[in-house]
Amino acid sequence: MTNPAKYQPSEREQAFLSTVENGKYNRGIVTGIGKFMSGDVPEEMRDFYSADELAALTELDGSQRDVQARMPVKITRHYFEQAKKSRPMQVLIKASPNETADLEGAEDPGKQMDYSPVEGLIHKYELGLIYVASTCSAHCRFCYREELIAKKEVTRPDGTVAPKGLARIEELVPYILEHNRLVAENGGRHPETGREKLREILMSGGDPMVLGNKNIAAWLAALAEAGIESIRIGTKELAFFPDRFDETFMAMLDRFHETYPEVNLRMMVHFNHPDEFLKKAEDGSYIEQPAGGLEWLDNTRAAVRRLRARNWINVDNQAPIIKGINNDPDALRVMQRELKRSGVENHYFFCGRDIVGYKAFNVPIEEAWQILNESQKGLSGVETHARLSITHYKGKTEVAAVTNEPIPGLPGAENGVVILKLLRSAADAPDRAKVTIVGRNPEAIWFSGYDDRVLFDEAGLYSIYGIDLLARSNAA
Repeated sequence: MTNPAKYQPSEREQAFLSTVENGKYNRGIVTGIGKFMSGDVPEEMRDFYSADELAALTELDGSQRDVQARMPVKITRHYFEQAKKSRPMQVLIKASPNETADLEGAEDPGKQMDYSPVEGLIHKYELGLIYVASTCSAHCRFCYREELIAKKEVTRPDGTVAPKGLARIEELVPYILEHNRLVAENGGRHPETGREKLREILMSGGDPMVLGNKNIAAWLAALAEAGIESIRIGTKELAFFPDRFDETFMAMLDRFHETYPEVNLRMMVHFNHPDEFLKKAEDGSYIEQPAGGLEWLDNTRAAVRRLRARNWINVDNQAPIIKGINNDPDALRVMQRELKRSGVENHYFFCGRDIVGYKAFNVPIEEAWQILNESQKGLSGVETHARLSITHYKGKTEVAAVTNEPIPGLPGAENGVVILKLLRSAADAPDRAKVTIVGRNPEAIWFSGYDDRVLFDEAGLYSIYGIDLLARSNAA
């Protein structure tokens, strides 16, 4: 296999990149349980884990239940300062033996490697997701990319086994150009896959914001030159280290916009709980402002204002509903209201994924739907844009409704039904908005919990890869 030719930036790219400066940051990152065990952390952090918690974790070291092998421990000083007075944030960031009590789950959630034509790219319909970093400033214990962060080997469609790699500009740009050339020559559809033009890229990982400004700028410029119309940056850095959104970063974005004004930029941020951005009084309550709303952390507020001051940058929040963190309607109500007040759209809430160890974190699907809908009571219409999504192998699926009453004359609907709506197919668009209806199962935390109670499957969620899941379940 030959190495791709080195990428040659255009004159326009070079002019833009020559203006970019990297910032200097002190995240105060602590990695590994060992530093908490030895006390090799700042004095005020030494009690973050209790002696009993540390003993339980170290007892699992080297075993099949090694918690750090599943997901390395990592925390920033900023996040610690908030988490020390927030139980939900502690659940998010502190390792626990519960994570490996049940290691059932998929090594490649969403079967993403089926849609990876080049390393580090997941190409689903008109959107491409690229892995540009393999770590974050801190690590969420429920992370849906645990196989990438922990550098685990996954089985690829061709049978080879290897860790997931990162995208490379010199490989990705030729793929985009060739794909879009074939689409243009074939009347708007790719002749083999049927996909439309690749016009949107989500930079992900890991967290792109752990990269330097110059590295991020190189990606932005290369994607723009390749004809990408919309670029998203997926990040939790506003929660982990908001000082990263400093003037050097904003100056880079300003210069990018001046150079490529036709390219849309979106920051896809990731707040899980209002404790991550709101100030709290001594009694643990949020602090009301005289003019309305609640007081934010100063540096988080400043970062959001810098982003929102640029009307060509959209900021959207999305987060999974996770046990012990935000499965609380009151917390989600506060978060949705405060984010919208500050110009951050509420995009999606997610049900859990079928990742390794997912049972320690997932809230049952029907309970998550009830939590979200309860949280949106009392919110205005513009504050309640977020929908509840669960990522099926076939594509992104909305949990559209859960009924409580039986449906007369419909066998299997005696306890009500769940209505699932396909929002986005992984391959192409024709099945969008088709629905699947299943009989309720309050214990279900993944699609398989409904295998034996499928009532109507217009969306084909239970007949994928030539396998009829319902028939398989009935035959078992």
